[in-house]
Amino acid sequence: MVISRHVIFAALVVGANAFAPSPIYSPTSSRFSSLQMSSGEYDFDVAVIGCGVGGHGAALHSRAQSLKTAVFAGGDVGGTCVNRGCVPSKALLAASGRVREMKDAAHLKDLGIEVEGEIKYDREGIAAHAKNLANRVKGNLEASLVGLGVDVIEGRGILTGKPNEIKDAATGKVYTAKDIIVATGSIPFVPPGVTVDEKTVYTSDGALELQSVPEWVAIIGSGYIGLEFSDVYTALGSEVTFIEAMDELMPTFDREIAKLAERLLIRDRPIDYRTGVFASEVTPGIPGEKPVTIKMIDAKTKEHVETLEVDAAMVATGRVPATSDMGLEDMGIETNRGFIAVNEKMQVLTKVEGGEIVPNVWCIGDANGKMMLAHAASAQGISVIENICGREHVVDHDAVPAACFTHPEIAMVGPTEEQCREKAEKEGWELGKSQGNFRANSKALAEGEGNGIAKVLFNKETGKVVAVHIIGIHAADLIQECANAVAAGTTVQELSMMVHTHPTLSEVLDEAFKGAVGMSSH
Repeated sequence: MVISRHVIFAALVVGANAFAPSPIYSPTSSRFSSLQMSSGEYDFDVAVIGCGVGGHGAALHSRAQSLKTAVFAGGDVGGTCVNRGCVPSKALLAASGRVREMKDAAHLKDLGIEVEGEIKYDREGIAAHAKNLANRVKGNLEASLVGLGVDVIEGRGILTGKPNEIKDAATGKVYTAKDIIVATGSIPFVPPGVTVDEKTVYTSDGALELQSVPEWVAIIGSGYIGLEFSDVYTALGSEVTFIEAMDELMPTFDREIAKLAERLLIRDRPIDYRTGVFASEVTPGIPGEKPVTIKMIDAKTKEHVETLEVDAAMVATGRVPATSDMGLEDMGIETNRGFIAVNEKMQVLTKVEGGEIVPNVWCIGDANGKMMLAHAASAQGISVIENICGREHVVDHDAVPAACFTHPEIAMVGPTEEQCREKAEKEGWELGKSQGNFRANSKALAEGEGNGIAKVLFNKETGKVVAVHIIGIHAADLIQECANAVAAGTTVQELSMMVHTHPTLSEVLDEAFKGAVGMSSH
C-alpha cells in the first residue's frame, strides 16, 4: 500500500510542480540541486542515506515541512522493495497466480467455465512483467523526489566521523546536514556453507529474475519470502522442497494460521519439507548437466542426516542490515549483528545496552531491525521528520500490519495468539478470541474461495483489539481495517456496531467483531 500511495502521489506532484521552482542541474554536486536553501550553516537541513521506501517517505515528508533535503541514493532509487523485493515479487505472484487459476479445471467448472487445450506461459514474458513494473515504480519515485525539489545525490552516503557530515563515496565530496537519517536497508542473508552463484543457487535477488523454472527447487527457509516463491514455482510447474531449521514450518507465524496455511499452501501442492535441519553445505550445479547438492545436518545434534540433489536452490533465510563500511565506527556507533540501535524516536544510540544518543543522527527501516517491512520503514521516516520538527512522535509497531501474498493470502497485525496469551498472563488481563469464516461469506463463495478464517484477539476487560490474523482471499487488503482499529484503540463493542458493505469479504471481519460481543451476523 505504501508504494501505491507514492505512485499516485508522483503523478500528482509532477503536475503540481509546473508552478514550483525548477531544479537546477549541477554536475559537480548532485543530479539535481533545488533552489530551496537551508539556513546557510549546513548544506541541507536533512540528509537521507539510502533511497528505499523508508528514505523516500522521509524525504517527501521533509520537503513537505519546507526542509532543504538531500537523498544519497547509492544508485538504487527505490531500494530493495521496488527493485528486488515487494514490487517485482507481486508481479510474479500475479502472473503465476493467473496460471494456477486457469489450470484449476475443477474450480473453473464450478464457475461454469471450461478451458480447452494446454495452458501455457512465457517465462521471459513473466520476468519482463516484473522488471518493467519495478522500473516504472522506480521512475515514479524518482520523479516525486525531483518534483518536490529533493537533491538526489547518486553516490552512496558515508559518515565521516565528524558531526553533521556525509561523504559521497562516488566523488569524495563532503556535505553537511543538520540532521542525518540512515536508511540503508538490508541484503539477503546467506548462511555459512552455502555458495551462491545466482543461477542455480540464488537469493531472492536472483529468484526475481526468473532465469528458469526448475523442475525441482529446494527453498531454504519457510518464512514470507520462501512461502511466496513456493507459490510462484508450484503454479509454474515446479516441485518444491522446504528445508527449515526450526521444528515447524512458518515458525514466526501464528500457530493456528500456520497449520491452516500448511493445509492450503503445502499439502495440496507438489511440496514436501524437512524440518529441524540445517542446509550445512550447498554447492551450485550446472543447468541441465549437474545438480545442486545440499547436505543437511540435524539442527540439534549437527549430525549429517541427508543429501539432496535438486535442479536449483533458493536461499530464503532472512535478511541482514546493509550497514557495513559506512563509517559507523568512526561515529562511535556499535552495531549488533549489523543492526543500529535506536530509541523509540529512532534516534541512533552508541550501543544497544546503555548507549547514549548520537545527536542529530537517526536510523529507520531494516537497518535498525525493529520491523523489517517497507511500510514500517516509511512510517519510521515520517516519524523522524516529525521529531526533527519538534512534534514528538513514536511509531506504534504493534499496529503495523504485515502480509504474505500467497494464494490465498496471509495477513496479520499485532502479536501471535501464543504471544498474546503470554502478554495477558504477564500483565494480568484476560484474552478474548473471536473468529469469522470465509466459508460463510457470500462474496468468498461467489469466487469459489471459501477457505480461510479471520481471528480477532482482544482484551476482554477493555474490549480493545490486540491482534488480528487472517488467511483467505484478499487477506492483505482486509487487514488494514484491523490495523487501524489497533492504532486507534477501537473496541470490539464499537467495531461490532459499524456497518460493513454487503456482500463483501469485509463481512468476515464483521462476523468476528460481532462474535466477540455475543452478537450474530447474517
